Amino acid sequence: MTSLNEFAAYVHSQSSAAANGKKSNANSNGKRPKPSSTKSASVDNASAHSIQSELDVLATLTLNDAPTSSESRIAYKECMLNLAEHKAKLVSLIRQVVEDGRGEGILSLTHDPLDPNVKIELTPQEYDLALENIKTVCILAELDCAVTELYSTEQQGDKSEKKHGFEVTKVGRVLIRERAVSVSQLLEIRVAVVGNVDAGKSTLLGVLTKGGLDDGRGKARVNLFRHKHEIETGRTSSVGMEIMGFDETGRTVGASGGTYKASWKEIVAGSRKVLTFIDLAGHEKYLKTTVFGLMGGSPDFVMLIVGANAGMIGMAKEHLGVALALNVPVFICVTKVDMCPPNILQSTVNQISKILRSPGCRKMPVFINSNRDVAEAATNFVSQRICPVFQISSVTGQGLDYVRMFLNLLPFHGQFDETAPFEFEINDTFSVPFVGTVVSGVVLSGTVHAGDSVYIGPDSLGQFTSTAIRSIERKRQSVDTAHAGQSVSFAMKKIRRRDVRKGMAVLAQGAEPPRSVREFVAEVLILQHATTIKTRYQAMLHVGAVAQTCTIVELDRPYIRTGDRATVKFRFMLRPEYIKPGQKVLFREGRTRGLGVVKDVSYGT
Repeated sequence: MTSLNEFAAYVHSQSSAAANGKKSNANSNGKRPKPSSTKSASVDNASAHSIQSELDVLATLTLNDAPTSSESRIAYKECMLNLAEHKAKLVSLIRQVVEDGRGEGILSLTHDPLDPNVKIELTPQEYDLALENIKTVCILAELDCAVTELYSTEQQGDKSEKKHGFEVTKVGRVLIRERAVSVSQLLEIRVAVVGNVDAGKSTLLGVLTKGGLDDGRGKARVNLFRHKHEIETGRTSSVGMEIMGFDETGRTVGASGGTYKASWKEIVAGSRKVLTFIDLAGHEKYLKTTVFGLMGGSPDFVMLIVGANAGMIGMAKEHLGVALALNVPVFICVTKVDMCPPNILQSTVNQISKILRSPGCRKMPVFINSNRDVAEAATNFVSQRICPVFQISSVTGQGLDYVRMFLNLLPFHGQFDETAPFEFEINDTFSVPFVGTVVSGVVLSGTVHAGDSVYIGPDSLGQFTSTAIRSIERKRQSVDTAHAGQSVSFAMKKIRRRDVRKGMAVLAQGAEPPRSVREFVAEVLILQHATTIKTRYQAMLHVGAVAQTCTIVELDRPYIRTGDRATVKFRFMLRPEYIKPGQKVLFREGRTRGLGVVKDVSYGT
């Protein structure tokens, strides 16, 4: 399992290098970049103290390369306390935090945002004054932001703080979020929901997105199902989409829990941040659908649902392995804690901790029991070292407030380049009356406007068709522009639905038409296979939204086994596809067999 984690990091670095290479090429061509569980089942005091110590350590972590200096500490403290002299500097600092977070940011009053290693000592009186000054500045027209205090705690000063006269200090964090946001610029976070069958995935989503609580018999999940057989069996078999909105103060929008169900349009209109949940199947026979949702949906985070009464069994481990292979941050929700005996719940918690700390995962489990735990975990989550664990019940509502707060604080961390040529991956197709063919998916790079001419393809012969975008919708609302990283739908001109399929690409028209690929070379790692793999071996291969059977035509050695890394030449069995170097590859034969990264697509057309 150690090789999985190391190779996943290698694949991620190769994908990032390919993306950075494309960005540098675009710039060189003259393009300028645009500017709590029940008492009996909770973690014991020693464990909780250990977890809090880990959070305190994580709070001092920094991904910034700015040097540490006492001058920056004094400057930041003076900015907060002396508004008359340092108002402009405080406005500039808050604007930078908000812009870095695409319209929102979490600001610590006791750590310099430019260098989190620098600690600020504040007495309770100074903390209150600093908070009031931040709220005063954010009301100004040049910022127009809302400030929400996430937590504040008074604590005894340590030896160093007492030496400087700080007997009692106060610490806390605030959420700063822009008030006015257009639909086209609305911050969107995509969360894939996975886990073993009957773990409670759809029920939890129904409670979070619709409000109210479940009755223990599937009341909350009915509104999420798309097919009759799903309602009859209670099991998801398709990729479902639900949204959850938060306003500028962090309150949920549209999840009232009453009989009235808010429409997507109403949710988006009242929200400043929207989470898109990708509800995936948990049964083993729907693994193809789940892998397609993880690969083609481009999720920013993965929410792994584990039933407290069953533990991490079956497909839950498979889904966790796929998420680790794709290098997507994971957090865990332990459901059904209301019906689980304390000893079984403690056994499940111990199992999760053991798996997360194993050499294959190398994650630090952080059990969430307070608002402070939520804020600290959300701030350091993207470092991909920690894995928050929530203990919840969809029937009693236990722990759901912590989950909502955590979802509200999830940061945007996608790597999408708006300066690169436009590229869009088709995840689903529709035929809408009086509109025509509609395709939905994720904009991988660039920007597109309604009316732009584009290429769509490849077809069964590997050819691309020239067409135009009639209109654009985002979250079921019409917009004029779509940007990189957004989930949107396009109405296409003069294209029949039978001529489009999942896995196709919509590309900007340039000097040369795009080329499809029949064969490509990838560097892969074999995760598990009972025997050897040789040439002519066939498996289902996933590259983004592309899912097609491939065969191995060349190997750099006679055969490969479990744990081997190799350079492999694949060939699509049915038709050519559009793929690029740097994309992540996952192939399976029943269970997942291997993962890798595309190295070269110059073989054939």
